[in-house]
Amino acid sequence: MANEASDTFEHQSFTEDKRHLQWRSVAATELGFVRSVNEDAHLDAREKNIWVVADGMGGHSYGDEASRTIVDQLISFNPSEHPKSSVHDIRDRLVQANTICRQRGQGQVMGSTVAALYVHDPYCFFLWVGDSRIYRLRGDTLEQLTEDHSFVQELVTLGELRKEDMEQHPSSHIITRAVGVHDDLQLAIDHALAEPGDRYLICSDGLYKDVTEDEIAEAMNRISIDDALKTMVDLALERGGRDNTTAIVVQAANA
Repeated sequence: MANEASDTFEHQSFTEDKRHLQWRSVAATELGFVRSVNEDAHLDAREKNIWVVADGMGGHSYGDEASRTIVDQLISFNPSEHPKSSVHDIRDRLVQANTICRQRGQGQVMGSTVAALYVHDPYCFFLWVGDSRIYRLRGDTLEQLTEDHSFVQELVTLGELRKEDMEQHPSSHIITRAVGVHDDLQLAIDHALAEPGDRYLICSDGLYKDVTEDEIAEAMNRISIDDALKTMVDLALERGGRDNTTAIVVQAANA
């Protein structure tokens, strides 16, 4: 799916559209109750219509530095007039973050997942590597828009594991792609048309491993995005806060 989505993006033409949506967002990150360092980093840049969650790889040296490197590369991003140029710029910045992590790691793993949402009305673009996720709530339907780059996702794709059993699998922590792990970054890119009322969730695995999709859908249906975010993060903490938890909720409305 990921490679097919990236290929589709490169051959897609994006037409101008006079519709303009108003975008709001709210973000939160929590250390949790087990880890001593928050290896997550995030970017909530509403003025540039870009939102990013990066999850440094736990158990490795430099996990927090890797996620911060990703955000540092994207802070200075400025949208261009054409959506494809903007997405290429984001991609190039993530490739640069990969190079920096490889150089600073000096033979050790300095890695991080990343999930980025970029909006160029009326399109939403999704760029990701690893198992940080992007969901969309449209009406009452919650859909996961990214596909994990993980060992258990490969088992699901092969039909050897049910999706609902992914989080309980003993190898659920193994990811197959990340920024900083290989010389060449295999980044997935996809896109969709946005509609008024859409809500997006960008999150690290510290959220969805402790909060079910039904609970995410119910929380995302809260009246305000502030309440939606607080409900989900509080649930993750109530269930032990075993990992860093970072989430951003983004909403589209008529301008």
